[in-house]
Amino acid sequence: MSQPRNGAPPGRSYLDAATFAPLLPIAREALLAALDDGWADPRRLHQEGRRARLLLDQAREAVAAAVGARPEEVTFTATHTRAVQAAVAGVLKARRRVGGAAVASAVEHSAVLNAARHAGDLRTVRVDRLGRVDLDHLVAAVTAAPTALACLQVANGEVGTRQPVAAAADVCRAAGVPLLLDAGASAGHVRLPDTWDALTCDAGAWGGPAEVGVLCLRASTRWLPTEPEQDGVEIVAGSPGLPAVLAAAVALEYAGARQATEGPRRAQLVDRIRRAARRLPDSEVVGDDGDRLPHVVTFSCLYADGEALLDAFDRRGFAVGSGSACTATTLRPSHVLAAMGVLTHGNIRLGLPLGVREESVEAFIAALPEVVAGVRDQLGVGDL
Repeated sequence: MSQPRNGAPPGRSYLDAATFAPLLPIAREALLAALDDGWADPRRLHQEGRRARLLLDQAREAVAAAVGARPEEVTFTATHTRAVQAAVAGVLKARRRVGGAAVASAVEHSAVLNAARHAGDLRTVRVDRLGRVDLDHLVAAVTAAPTALACLQVANGEVGTRQPVAAAADVCRAAGVPLLLDAGASAGHVRLPDTWDALTCDAGAWGGPAEVGVLCLRASTRWLPTEPEQDGVEIVAGSPGLPAVLAAAVALEYAGARQATEGPRRAQLVDRIRRAARRLPDSEVVGDDGDRLPHVVTFSCLYADGEALLDAFDRRGFAVGSGSACTATTLRPSHVLAAMGVLTHGNIRLGLPLGVREESVEAFIAALPEVVAGVRDQLGVGDL
């Protein structure tokens, strides 16, 4: 059975690839092939084991080249969240004599914020209305008290705004504080900075298997395991299976090779959506207009319930997101939008997958005014 284009069956458009992209067909092919060729234990010395180890090494080299790391600095984890937890807890443990404080922007992925709170003290840094970190506040937070780790996303997966990573890295370097860059929403979509001490990525966001996370640690970064050591080839327990790792590496190579074309194409489609959303009465389009991820767009509609909007679009054949990718099921306002000080009510987030069809975006734009008006009418506020 062939995979439906963009992960959606005929008559539907999947536009919710901000954090969970459909599995790329090339990744599916690699996954199936690896089930036949890469099933053995790569720790074994027999022919099958050596073959599996060779495939694992090739996957590690491919990912390392894509993210700007050395192969020996790359570790595969069961999920992106697991990679974040291992990075935060391991660095804080290794630097416990400095103190247990971590600094992170207020719009970080919830996995980063939760890991920092669990492993030590967390000091959050404010952001502006575009979602960009306040560098002056970052300097104050990093230098105000002994700090063991600073955390910053490459770009926000909910609103798309890119962070001033180079400037933040300079701040951390001057203070002698290691920097964890979270590229969970960015890897595969934009070129990643190389100014990091630890890096985390999410294969599910670039069209690979969702059960693969990536943790990269520079050789100079102090890190200690926070759980019993295991006899294996990875430093973090619970590593994903080799077929999934190979599929993730193949998908990342594929996505990276298409950044130069797919990036501008999707950015232009996002521009169209942003303009259409701005034409809606009582709406707010959030995030930076230009310095952003090419595939993510978020807007909010006053007098319209986010869940009702999502359901209305779903019934019309559009899969979209609403609210924070991490808290949409909890019925709480997005911590990202709240930290930015923008409208949190009636939020819709779109993530355009690789190969998204222009006609799918145009159909969404055409349906947008009628869907929002219909939801407002249902709530009895259509005349406000």
